Amino acid sequence: MSAAAGDGLLVLTGSRIHRLPAQVKIVALLLFVLAVVSTPAAVFWAFALYAVLLAGCVAIAKLPLTTVLRRLAVETPFIVFALLLPFVATGPSVEVLGVSLSQSGVLGAWNVLAKGTLGVLAAIVLSATTSPRDLLAGLERLRLPPTLVAILSFMVRYLGVVSDDLHRMRIARESRGYAGGRAGQLTAVAGGVGALFVRSFERGERVHLAMQSRGYTGRMPQLAVGGAGRAQWLEGLAMSLAAVAVAVAARVVGL
Repeated sequence: MSAAAGDGLLVLTGSRIHRLPAQVKIVALLLFVLAVVSTPAAVFWAFALYAVLLAGCVAIAKLPLTTVLRRLAVETPFIVFALLLPFVATGPSVEVLGVSLSQSGVLGAWNVLAKGTLGVLAAIVLSATTSPRDLLAGLERLRLPPTLVAILSFMVRYLGVVSDDLHRMRIARESRGYAGGRAGQLTAVAGGVGALFVRSFERGERVHLAMQSRGYTGRMPQLAVGGAGRAQWLEGLAMSLAAVAVAVAARVVGL
């Protein structure tokens, strides 16, 4: 897999987190997300501690703050949804600056914003410190079904190819003088998506035939080269285990 096949998210800083095996970071991410999701929304101090733990990871990974903030923009649709909750939810209301807001809606908005932001930030740390190939190797070491690993491998490899096709189609359309209105743009986009699907399907058939002619038997070559030691597991899971301890404490306090 070439470096251009999805490595755009990787930020090479040579930190300790970068050097951890991918399977350790994947398990750490899952544990952290489970801890955050299981925390009651009303226990505000727990989310502050989660944020401190993630800020420490960002600092250790030496990730530029501008890069992290820019990638957080993927959360925008969830932020919009959360901001609408206090106005559309039912139940007892509370006055805030003369505006009547639903109490359950305010708590629900906080729940979505806090847990969603922490989860996205944790995923950003993983994607910025692990290459796509290492992620696939880590999933393989965690005994993910080989078929799923192969599907993910092809998706990563050909995502850039499909995006390049889409870019060339847009340039070709504009170079032919296309300047339609909104309805015209939707028609052109729909036609382009259909043509892109047909082209991708045909490419997939050709790739499959080429693989079979080279002896492909339905199983991809193994990506993983080695496991993780006990010290690496302890180092990689330290933050997640701390988050689990915070989640347990938050649930005990909330009882």
